Amino acid sequence: YIKALLLYNLSVNADALPPPLIVEALAIRAEFPVSPEAPLPGEALAGRDSLIYRAKARKDFSIYYKQTKFSERKQRGKRNMGKFTFTETEIPGVVVIEPQVFGDDRGYFMETYQKDQFAAAGIDKEFVQDNQSRSTRGVLRGLHFQKNHTQGKLVRVAKGEVYDVAVDCRPHSATFGKWVGVTLSEENKKMFYIPEGFAHGFLVLSDVAEFCYKCTDVYDPTSEGGIPYDDPTVNVQWPDCGCEHKTSAKDKLHEPFAAQKFEFFEKW
Repeated sequence: YIKALLLYNLSVNADALPPPLIVEALAIRAEFPVSPEAPLPGEALAGRDSLIYRAKARKDFSIYYKQTKFSERKQRGKRNMGKFTFTETEIPGVVVIEPQVFGDDRGYFMETYQKDQFAAAGIDKEFVQDNQSRSTRGVLRGLHFQKNHTQGKLVRVAKGEVYDVAVDCRPHSATFGKWVGVTLSEENKKMFYIPEGFAHGFLVLSDVAEFCYKCTDVYDPTSEGGIPYDDPTVNVQWPDCGCEHKTSAKDKLHEPFAAQKFEFFEKW
């Protein structure tokens, strides 16, 4: 009883708790009402349109319990490594990372990188350069890569929202030419790891976005390469940003995917 109450007061991520304890914490809230604004466990990290959120709002503990059990089954492909959850995408090696967020009425704190925990999850490359950009709605940067000094990237959004995409350009890969995308925002605080041998780009979905990324090699302007963001072979399904795409003149000059051999990515 006390443990559940303490966990509730700490407002930890619901996905990290055993379902019976979550239900017990919810029962405590029902028995001891608090301000409607006070968060339930994990509420800050759960979308307001989710089944879990709606069940909590109705105090429907049976639905909440069942949905939490479903989430447990769904997340078996995830790896919890201390303060991070690593989720493999459809392309092996491309990973979505969710940090543990500690929040209260003052704000929040989170770690965005921890060398040992990332290495334990298979992301063991050294990062040698950090970059940050600011873009407005509709800006589409990409799809970029470097032929030499090939970069792996760990990307996240500090402000706003973007749709981030990785395209497999490794000639001998089973997923060559395939792409995967994820929405990154200041709200969901997700990060995206794109290994060497991929083209990378993002589309800004908010009025302004501040984009941060760590790289495994330095920027080399003589090695710049890319593929068109609207390449018909790759066929990335960009979401609607509410306006026309804004791209650089340089990004309009990339050769089509089908015209490139990507021999410089054979080692990856």
